[in-house]
Amino acid sequence: MKFSIGKTFLLGFGFFGVSVIWSVYNAYVPIFLADRFLLGAGFIGVFMTLDNIASLFIQPAVGAYSDRLRTRIGKRMPFILVGAPLAAISFTLLPISNSLFLFFLSATLLLLSMAIWRTPVIALMPDITPSKYRSPANGIINLMGGLGAIVAFFVGADLYEKNPEYPFLLGAALVLVAAILVFIFIREPKVTETTQVEKPDLIKSVKKLFADKEKSPLFMLGAIFFWFVAYAGIEAFFTLYGINYLQYTAADGARLLGQMAILLVIFAIPAGYIGAAIGRKRTIMIGVALMTACVVSMFILPPATLKIVLATVPVLKNIPVVGAILMVTGIAWALININSLPMVVDMTDATRIGTFTGLYYLFSTLSAITGPILYGFIIQLTGGSYNLVMIISPLFLVMAFLCMSFVKRGEAQS
Repeated sequence: MKFSIGKTFLLGFGFFGVSVIWSVYNAYVPIFLADRFLLGAGFIGVFMTLDNIASLFIQPAVGAYSDRLRTRIGKRMPFILVGAPLAAISFTLLPISNSLFLFFLSATLLLLSMAIWRTPVIALMPDITPSKYRSPANGIINLMGGLGAIVAFFVGADLYEKNPEYPFLLGAALVLVAAILVFIFIREPKVTETTQVEKPDLIKSVKKLFADKEKSPLFMLGAIFFWFVAYAGIEAFFTLYGINYLQYTAADGARLLGQMAILLVIFAIPAGYIGAAIGRKRTIMIGVALMTACVVSMFILPPATLKIVLATVPVLKNIPVVGAILMVTGIAWALININSLPMVVDMTDATRIGTFTGLYYLFSTLSAITGPILYGFIIQLTGGSYNLVMIISPLFLVMAFLCMSFVKRGEAQS
C-alpha cells in the first residue's frame, strides 16, 4: 500500500460533499427555526441535535458493519452509493417544508442518509493510506472539507440573499457529484477472509477499551468529546450570535464562518505535516491552547471593537476584528482536527479501522448533541445572552487539554 496524493484528493471529494451539507445546514437551519417557526434558543439547540442523536446509534454500528462487509465494489462503497442520493433528496426538502412537522421529517431523513455514508467515506482514508502518512492525508481530506465549507458559506450566502432555497439546491447537487467522483476513481484494497481472523465487533471493541490497563484511547476519545462540545456550540449559534450580539445580517454571519473556513483550508495540509514532524499529541495541544485564547478574546472584546474592519479582500470582503480572530481559530482547529482521527485509528489494527472511526464519530456526535442543547438553554435562561457562547467553550477546551495530557499512544507507526 502506497501513499497517493492524487487519490487522496479524489477521496476528499466525499468529505467535500459532507462538509457542504452540514455547513449550509448549521448556518441557515437555526434561522429557519427562529424566524419561520418562532422557536426559542433552547428549542433550537434541541432541534439542532436531533440528527446527532440518531447518528449516535447509527454511525458507530455502520462503521463496524462496514469492516465486516464484503461486496464486489468494496466494503465502504455500498454505503456511499445509498446514502449520498438520499441525502441530496432530503436536503432539497428542508427549505420548502412549511410546517415544523415536515421540517422535522426532512431533517430526520437527512440525518439517516448522512449517517449511512459518513463513517465509511472517512474510513476509506486510513484504508488506502499507510500509517505514517495519515496525518498529511487527513490534512488533504480536511482541505477538501474546508473547500466545501467555503463554497457553502460564501457562495451559499450570496445565493441565500437571492432565495433561501438556493444554498440547499447547491448542496444537494454537489454531494451527488462528490459521491460519483469517489465511486469512479477510488478503488478499495482487496480484503480476503484469510487476512482477517476475528470479525470486528463494536461492543467487544468498547469493552476492550475499558478493560485495557493503558487508557490512552479513552482519554483521547474524552478529549475529542470536549473540544467538539466547544466547537459544536459555537457553530450552532454563531449566526444568531452575529445577528443578536454583533448586529450583523444572517449572510454576514455566514461569511464570517467562511473566513474561518478559508484558514482551515489553507492550514489543513501544513497541520498534517506539522503533526508528522513534531508529533500529533503536541500539535493538538498547541491547537487547543490557541483556540482557547481566540474564543476568550471574542468574549472579552466589546462588539464595537469586534466589528472594526481591518481589511477588505476580494472574496472574503470585509475582514473585521472578529473575522481575524476566527481566522486564527481556523488555524487552531486545523491543528486539532487534522491530527485527531489519525491518532484514533493508529490506536488499533487494520481490521478495526472502521470500528474505531465509528468510535471517533460516536464521541464527536455525543458532543454535537450536548453542545447545542447546553448552550441553547443557557442562552435562553439568561434572556438571550449569545455572548455566553464564547465563555462556555473555553471551559470545555481546558478539559480537552487535560485529557490530551494523559494520552500516550496514537503517533504514526512505522
